[in-house]
Amino acid sequence: MDIKRSGSQPSRKGPTEYFTGTVRIDPLFEAADPARVAGASVTFEPGARTAWHIHPLGQTLIVTAGSGLAQRWGGPIEEIRPGDVIWFPPGEKHWHGAARTTTMTHIAIQERLDGKAVDWMEKVSDEQ
Repeated sequence: MDIKRSGSQPSRKGPTEYFTGTVRIDPLFEAADPARVAGASVTFEPGARTAWHIHPLGQTLIVTAGSGLAQRWGGPIEEIRPGDVIWFPPGEKHWHGAARTTTMTHIAIQERLDGKAVDWMEKVSDEQ
């Protein structure tokens, strides 16, 4: 058994090459091999968002606070709220983040394939 005590893992800023705006990432867990699942709590300040990206084995988001937006490539922008659970299938290009005037926090859960959990792409433009 391994217990990660609240506050025992340092927060980090979302890297500017993968995020627009201010984003804080709080690691929650990363299973040791042969398991491959990891999770983090991610907080987006108003208007902050990810770049377009895909997950080789998919991603689950659980919105815990605030109001946000999510979009898959070619689809409409969807509003997401606390309690919503969002599934992006493997290889589905997407982005997610806060609404323009509110913060949004979600728990992100994804698995690694050959050591990699995400492939980052271009940033989402304001027009998009």
